[in-house]
Amino acid sequence: MHISRLRSASTSPQLCSPALSLLLTFLLVALNNVASHTIFTNLFIDGIDQGDATCVRMPMTPHNATFPITDLESRDMACGYDGTKGVARVCPVSASSKLTFQFREYPDYSRPGAIDSSHLGPCAVYMKHVSSAIKDNGVGDGWFKIASMGYDAASKKWCTQKLSEKNGLLDLGVKIPEDLARGYYLVRPELLSLHDADKDPPNPQFYTGCAQIFVASAGTALPKYTVKIPGYVGITDKSVLFDVYNPVWPYAEPGPEVYTPGRSPGRTVGLLQRQDEGLLPGNARIVNANWWGVELSSYGDENGLFPYQASKSCYSQADAYYKSAPPTGSKNCKVWESRCSEIQGACKQSILTGPPN
Repeated sequence: MHISRLRSASTSPQLCSPALSLLLTFLLVALNNVASHTIFTNLFIDGIDQGDATCVRMPMTPHNATFPITDLESRDMACGYDGTKGVARVCPVSASSKLTFQFREYPDYSRPGAIDSSHLGPCAVYMKHVSSAIKDNGVGDGWFKIASMGYDAASKKWCTQKLSEKNGLLDLGVKIPEDLARGYYLVRPELLSLHDADKDPPNPQFYTGCAQIFVASAGTALPKYTVKIPGYVGITDKSVLFDVYNPVWPYAEPGPEVYTPGRSPGRTVGLLQRQDEGLLPGNARIVNANWWGVELSSYGDENGLFPYQASKSCYSQADAYYKSAPPTGSKNCKVWESRCSEIQGACKQSILTGPPN
């Protein structure tokens, strides 16, 4: 199916009617929003959902966003597909805050589901200290593990099975290590499916992504020993070749040992005083993922601005909104569009003051 994209609202000569291009953009997003496997979509801090895709790096190609990473030497292993590109938001967290991660089979949650029941394997959570959570691409050294779960012999279940039972919530009791230095971090939840690990050639499948956070802490420690991603696991490692259909126990999880505050070797670093990137502006009126719309300037005869200019500005923001919408969707765009429609209606009625409250 081919849809020709019209000019955006910011360049439309129809100053009171720039909305049509937004409809086509929305259709493109909706048509591509299909599922295949699973994707990390939401970060929870102390049980509070930060919002769909907020502070989370994810692919901007909905048709394959849930696909697994099968090349263990790929840069995609660090933060997932398109994960080398930072997003505009950085979520603040406190020392010892609990982190939970939601995985969805359908990114926009148009249907329930976390991961196919055949996808059996372990889970883990990694962190990396960075100078900028937005600019760092995540690739390379500096990663350390803060939690993991493989096969639970007591319940006879893999971590991915427990994930499904919790509606996609990866809850490993993960808390920010209290001795970690204040500053910016990437947090990387990871799922490994071993359902095709017994094939020839073997096909272990990784699902991962990165959340951008700022840790407000009085700690000054960082792990002394870290690993490279990619590089921390290889295609010949037993952890990715484990036969889940004919298991030979025990199962050795991939990656390093979990970092334990006060016990694991560390090094001391200086404190970063405060967060200065990724904060939501005070004039943000509405938010979707890592996009926000700002309040429109007032208009009227006294300042030389008119409704059509406000309408144009409003739809221009909405156009940027749709373009930046991740696979989780653009739910709040309709709310913003309704505001644009009010201004457009005022334009048609020659109401020259506003915008409407």
